[in-house]
Amino acid sequence: MSFRSRPACALTMGLTATLTAILAAILAVTPAAIPAAALTVTTPAATPYERVLNGTFDGGSKEPWWSSETTPSRAEGGRLCADVPAGTANPWDSMIGQNDIPLENGQPYKLTFTAVATRSVTIKAIAQMSGPPYTTPIAGEAQVGTSPRAFEITGTSTIAETKSQIAFQMGGAAEAYTLCLDDISFTGGVIPPGGVRDLGSPVRVNQVGYLPGGPKRATIVTPGTRPLTWRLLDASGRAAATGTTRVFGADAMSGDHVHTADFTRYRTRGTFRLAVGADVSEPFEISESLYGRLRTDALAYFYHNRSGIPIEAKYAGAAYARPAGHAGVAPNRGDLDVPCAPGACDYRMDVRGGWYDAGDHGKYVVNGALAAWQLIDAYEQAGDVRLAIPETGGGMPDVLDEARWELDFLLRMQRPDGMVHHKIHDAAWTGLPLRPEADPQARLLFPVSTAATLNLAAAGARCHRVYRRFDRAFAARCLAAATKAWAAAHRNPALYAPAESVGGGPYDDTKVSDEFSWAAAELFAATGRRSYLKEVTTGLTAENFSWKETGGLADLALVRVRGRLDVVSRLRLAARLVKVADGHLADLRAQGYANPFLPADGRYVWGSSSATANTALVLAYAHELTRLPKYREGALESLDYLLGRNALNQSYVTGYGERASKNQHHRFWAHQLDPALPYPAPGSLAGGPNSGLQDPVAQRNLRGCAPATCYIDDIGSYATNEVAVNWNSALAWLTAYADTTT
Repeated sequence: MSFRSRPACALTMGLTATLTAILAAILAVTPAAIPAAALTVTTPAATPYERVLNGTFDGGSKEPWWSSETTPSRAEGGRLCADVPAGTANPWDSMIGQNDIPLENGQPYKLTFTAVATRSVTIKAIAQMSGPPYTTPIAGEAQVGTSPRAFEITGTSTIAETKSQIAFQMGGAAEAYTLCLDDISFTGGVIPPGGVRDLGSPVRVNQVGYLPGGPKRATIVTPGTRPLTWRLLDASGRAAATGTTRVFGADAMSGDHVHTADFTRYRTRGTFRLAVGADVSEPFEISESLYGRLRTDALAYFYHNRSGIPIEAKYAGAAYARPAGHAGVAPNRGDLDVPCAPGACDYRMDVRGGWYDAGDHGKYVVNGALAAWQLIDAYEQAGDVRLAIPETGGGMPDVLDEARWELDFLLRMQRPDGMVHHKIHDAAWTGLPLRPEADPQARLLFPVSTAATLNLAAAGARCHRVYRRFDRAFAARCLAAATKAWAAAHRNPALYAPAESVGGGPYDDTKVSDEFSWAAAELFAATGRRSYLKEVTTGLTAENFSWKETGGLADLALVRVRGRLDVVSRLRLAARLVKVADGHLADLRAQGYANPFLPADGRYVWGSSSATANTALVLAYAHELTRLPKYREGALESLDYLLGRNALNQSYVTGYGERASKNQHHRFWAHQLDPALPYPAPGSLAGGPNSGLQDPVAQRNLRGCAPATCYIDDIGSYATNEVAVNWNSALAWLTAYADTTT
């Protein structure tokens, strides 16, 4: 999982929900057709809806407020203060604002705020469209003095626009001054924050489909307390099978009351819908070749996100082709000769290549190593599959060729003394959209860390064990780097990455006993030396694994070479893994939407979709160890959740399902912001519900959401809708398993 905290960019919010037909029609009428007074609708809320975020600045942050480049601003003393320059020509040359403010046609609004300045000035406060033609239905002037004063501006909107902004215009000043704002509030409108969600049919299915020999279950949202009749409709609308639902009852994570339907016994191939009463699901297939294309698309994600190489149309398609990113071609600074961040070191390194980690252009060892490891493990689990990449057709399996692109980068991040730099990314955050080759920011190398060093030790050891069949020289290089990293980490066991997030995610971690254990297990698996085995001190737990908690990966590494263990150790390993898997099965059955991921604190995490996929991976490992069908069923049913059988009737994988995510947070896949750019490539996994709501779009639209519903398909919601290499590697692993399991 990719737990990250980022400053917000000034993004245009996409309204994901729709009104009822009547309300939508009302809001579409212009004032010329009906007088504004006739459009007044009594708000259903007890208090007016607040439309701004962080209007008090009490937390010490100014996000998501922005200011003009001419007007540096900051949160201080519980206020937002800006240094207004002299000599600008227009009011809009110096501004403070907040984007993503919805305005409803014909609705009254009230803007209130407190202001004080270092001299008496007149400013303008407005609500307007954030882009051409900048229609401004609400505006007023404020005479600000040297003592704090409260202001109120009211007006009725003449536009229906979700892309509006609140702004304070200060340009045209003859003398420079400082303005401070506090207690900013903008209320009005009848549509609740986030709108009225259109969740489609209450009959929720895997929108891709089901394997003939796999489980076939669905969830139905209904208040009914008695079983209902379900019908499996074929392509002609005929009922191919019927049955009755099971009343599940209240589902705690979603807040829904649900039934479940089980049509596992039906095995005939074809296209179907599931009907319960008048409600009909999205279409789906029953097919043994169901996951082949998704498997290759999930793996193609990595070629799309390669750094330092042109992405060619013949491999990726014309819409996704682009020049090499961060190859040193202006305005791009490049990754071939990167200096360290101030205080990190006094040298420069060539750290080209690798994969862009997520929606930004950063590259992180602890995330990339896990993703590369997972691709290699997917090869060991399910074998190779042909990919559209430049290396295809060579002597190495395509999946391993793709993983090597990241391994080469990881090796470049190692210093001669064996320690490994934690990350490399831009010196400052960039906005969206931004193609990689157009990124103008300076690139910086951040300090070495024990965690990154041990990640290389683990990934390098796995590289040696698997790649030596195909490229002995590269495998030897991997093992040499791994053993050097292992020794370096022991010399420096407590070099922790700081919680610093300017220009890139922090990936901070102050506990590395789990990384030591994972690296030891992989080095034992690669060399057979029992001295490494003695340093395996962690195993798989109910928390599974992530980039930050790698202890469980030690057990998964040992499963691959369990023949080297003594009988007692093998039995203990299997018992530990099966116990965890049984807990996941119990969690899956305890939820109306059959998700094996059930957070103990009731809060969905950043990247929850990858938590589901990684939990399914553990179930698949249990199936491999025991051959018990229940674990295979659990792993496959986890895909049902990811592909539409969930509280939002949402497939979290682009291009798969009638209601699939398509606006993930990504700087190049930014069609929502620029129609000339593509949607995310098919097979891209969205982060999924996240109770933390760490971005302004989520905060504005998802307040009060039930944990399983804290998701919005909007490019601005990096907390719920970003992509990441270690999320897609989890999807690639799981779909490879589903495509080959019998």
